[in-house]
Amino acid sequence: MGDFRRVSRLVLSGYYGFRNSGDEAVLKSILTALETAGREAGMKVEPIVLSGDPEWTSRQYGVEAVHRTKLSEVWKTLKSSDGLISGGGSLLQDATGLGSIPYYLGIMEMARWCGKPTFVYAQGIGPVNRKMFQPFIKRAFRKSAYVSVRDEESAILLRRYGVPQGSIEVVPDPVMGLPSGGGHEGSAEELDAQPSSRSGGASLGAEAKLRGSAAAIAEETDTRPIVGVSVRFWRSDRADLVRAAAALEALAGRHAVRLRFLPFHHGADEDASRYVMERLSGAPATLAPAHDDPQQMLREVGRCALLIGMRLHSLIYAANQHVPLLGLSYDPKIDQFLGRLGQRAVGTTDELDPDELAGQAAKILRNPEHWRENTNQRIDRLKLEASQPAQQIIDYIRNK
Repeated sequence: MGDFRRVSRLVLSGYYGFRNSGDEAVLKSILTALETAGREAGMKVEPIVLSGDPEWTSRQYGVEAVHRTKLSEVWKTLKSSDGLISGGGSLLQDATGLGSIPYYLGIMEMARWCGKPTFVYAQGIGPVNRKMFQPFIKRAFRKSAYVSVRDEESAILLRRYGVPQGSIEVVPDPVMGLPSGGGHEGSAEELDAQPSSRSGGASLGAEAKLRGSAAAIAEETDTRPIVGVSVRFWRSDRADLVRAAAALEALAGRHAVRLRFLPFHHGADEDASRYVMERLSGAPATLAPAHDDPQQMLREVGRCALLIGMRLHSLIYAANQHVPLLGLSYDPKIDQFLGRLGQRAVGTTDELDPDELAGQAAKILRNPEHWRENTNQRIDRLKLEASQPAQQIIDYIRNK
């Protein structure tokens, strides 16, 4: 719709198509920001996503997608584009293996071979434990038309590698700008009843709705606040999850709550949630679906009175919805985001005092407005700044 003076094809490279709610929310946020910035500039943006599951990505977002590892298709896509956007997310890190950094830098190099500009969109850099990668990151970022990172620590790391300070913009994570979308919020049971792409068919969905209807009746008279919980596997001995279960038990002993486990990654987070739930002796707890649609999970979080999270994007979702939050840190990116809110992690995967978490959580639940008074101004600023990379990229394309 609209009278567009120009159409711009932009390729998006990231950890997309793997049904990780956080990364899918990053993609959804970038697509939304680009569409808005393009419309305001009188330009129509046609995104092409490099995806692990192109068919799913196309259905989910209504965009063109190609397989991220079929390099001949990627090459053709880049040749016919106006540029490559790399990010967001934690793409350039070697903590999870050696493949990520060469892959994402390789895609950026391919774009340059095709004569296309590259744009770095709100990435979180590191950890980069192997020094051999540093000169390649420096080269890729120095040759980029625009570079933005999601925290000051990433900017410091890039400057240490030799990327000029003036070429790096520090911006919020894109998900801070994700709209909640249309439709009613619904109860937890109604959201449970919504069939996902893995639900197994209409009969299972109808059965879930029947179960949900009965539960929804009981929920109407249940005034206990919902505490969202996001956990993931990290330590091999699972001691971090055992401590998390003890902390949630302590919270339930201090304050009447309903625990709502929110899996941000299909499979793994669901298993981690069940691991914790099995260690709760008396606290009422339910497991939400691992929603394919980021905005469904955003609405799940929006229903919570408090979010206790390990996953970075569980905390970002909560901030997006002005939901009070407590972070459990397994990675510096958690501490960096909490710092932008003026907070510190309540514990780590190595050290967590159950009574301390329970005490802080109960204090927030008794007076959530105090938390918001101290935090909302910071959140509003982050939400406003989240669209800056899209605006900068569109300005570059328009003025090229």
